[in-house]
Amino acid sequence: MIEMLRALVAIPSMSSGDARHDRGNQKVVEVLGEWLSDLGFSVAQLPLHGRPGKYNLIARLGAGSDGLVLAGHTDTVPYDEGAWRSDPFTLTERDGRLYGLGVADMKCFFPLVTEAIRGLDPARLRRSLVIVATADEESTMAGARALLDAGERLGRFVLIGEPTSMQPVRLHKGVLMEAVRVLGRSGHASDPRLGNSAIDGMHRVLGALIAWRAELERDYRDPAFEVAVPTLNLGRIEGGDSPNRICAECEVQIDLRFLPGMPVDMLRTTLIQRVEEALAGTGLGVERRALFDGVPPLCTDRSSPFVRLIEDICGAPAGAVAFATEGPFFNALGMESVVLGPGDIATAHQPDEHLPTERLRPMVALLRRIVAAVCH
Repeated sequence: MIEMLRALVAIPSMSSGDARHDRGNQKVVEVLGEWLSDLGFSVAQLPLHGRPGKYNLIARLGAGSDGLVLAGHTDTVPYDEGAWRSDPFTLTERDGRLYGLGVADMKCFFPLVTEAIRGLDPARLRRSLVIVATADEESTMAGARALLDAGERLGRFVLIGEPTSMQPVRLHKGVLMEAVRVLGRSGHASDPRLGNSAIDGMHRVLGALIAWRAELERDYRDPAFEVAVPTLNLGRIEGGDSPNRICAECEVQIDLRFLPGMPVDMLRTTLIQRVEEALAGTGLGVERRALFDGVPPLCTDRSSPFVRLIEDICGAPAGAVAFATEGPFFNALGMESVVLGPGDIATAHQPDEHLPTERLRPMVALLRRIVAAVCH
């Protein structure tokens, strides 16, 4: 398992909206395809339209669409050069931990799955077993969106190996990242009458967004989440080019994490309404744009047979996390999704990402029990 993980970590497969950091995942998919072909799976490597070098992998053992899917993404985030104590592309073991880019989030899942299903007799399968490996989860969810567009239900149940510290998860928040641009008129700073300041307008907008955030926190709450309310982060702001010019344009970018049951369309409509109300009578214009298409919340019902099965096997109730996964896209295909993986989200997306070696064997054992319970 460690040598397999070493091979995956050594392959750069970062995905990013910044082309300087973006890489393809084809080599990772090819390696996984070889491993799974050797185990008797029928393997398809599916290119993503308009995204050179980006592939999904679907590997099948057995027939039908009512079986188990084990799913994960092959990409990582970029890394902070010079901030790691060891080469991020060289798997390094020290102090009972494995270090490397993507080791927890979530390249570790594929060697564990491969080990768990090694020696599996296809003749014993009552239901199909499907392995899915996607592209670009960390940036656009393009791989999961391609699966949704294809419209094929790959199985009844899907286990997603994102880092949950081996605790099952059935709920997560949705994510919207939006930009609001205020449009004014430039002019000489010596006379405010010569222009219309977008920065002054943005001051109004920020006040409106902060007030809206307080209303969301007041009106929506789910105690299943550690942060029980929606969050609205004002993450980036930019405007103007010189102190002696009245600012013509100013943009703020926000991150909105919302609870299950909060409609995306309602949130976007309310956002622009609040901004327009804040700028009413100022003569300023406004534009809104999505920084990416957004991820819906995950909500797999507690009464789901799959949720109950995973809770019984893990000996723990399925909980909630704030980070997003591909689960909502699988659920939209008529599947029941649970998130469960050995990594820790607290170590993901940062230098010296690591995975405790003590979790490898127990995670393999869990996977074997899950496969047996669903497929045998």
